[in-house]
Amino acid sequence: MNDPAVLDTPAVPCENTCADPAPGAAEATGIAELAAGFIHEIKNHIGTLSLNLQLLAEDFERAETPRERRALDRVSRLSGECRKLLDLSNDFLRFAHLRELHMRPVELEEVVSRMIDFLGPTATPRGVEIKWFSDPDLPLVCLDCDLFEQGLLNLMLNAEQAMPEGGTLTLIGRTDGGRVLLDVIDTGVGIDPGSMAKVFRPFHTTKPDGNGLGLATTRKIVVAHGGTIEVQSAPGRGTKFTIALPTAPGPQS
Repeated sequence: MNDPAVLDTPAVPCENTCADPAPGAAEATGIAELAAGFIHEIKNHIGTLSLNLQLLAEDFERAETPRERRALDRVSRLSGECRKLLDLSNDFLRFAHLRELHMRPVELEEVVSRMIDFLGPTATPRGVEIKWFSDPDLPLVCLDCDLFEQGLLNLMLNAEQAMPEGGTLTLIGRTDGGRVLLDVIDTGVGIDPGSMAKVFRPFHTTKPDGNGLGLATTRKIVVAHGGTIEVQSAPGRGTKFTIALPTAPGPQS
């Protein structure tokens, strides 16, 4: 496989402590907040436009002439574009401004099992089998479960979409020194070597209907948990993402 593209970040403790901000962090935060406010304003206007398009569609719902049917078709397409813009806006807001984390020591299997139960009903009809393996007595990790599950779901959905003809999605929990590793492995189409260095870059996507924020958001969530994420892939053979998380401090149950 190709050398993994690794994105590292200094580990942070589970307790509510604050490290000195990195140079430029305050400026970056200010830009993110400005962008978030701008997107909120855009969403308001898109919402108004979408509402008016719905009302217009109702006026044409009994279209009889070819001209009226063409008008209804255009209104429907515009409504679809509005929905895409709203989805993109929401994804960008999640990426630009992560909420405050509420972390607690948890078993990784608890989180993974919930995501398998959630995704299983859609994966099975598509011929995707999901498997979970774990080292015995895996140490606890500190997670904001809701936020981490969002990041993990992004990886699992990517894996499912990479296997249009079906395949196997394997999740593996293991230990490595003072870290807990989570592998997310698919048997899908793989990632082109030219895209490997860009997979976590915001707005980089190879999907016709993608916006390129899923993996960028996952990386940001992992970083916020004091972790790292790397990727290995071979075209035609599959892709493996590995998340490394620090173990929870204190006694392990």
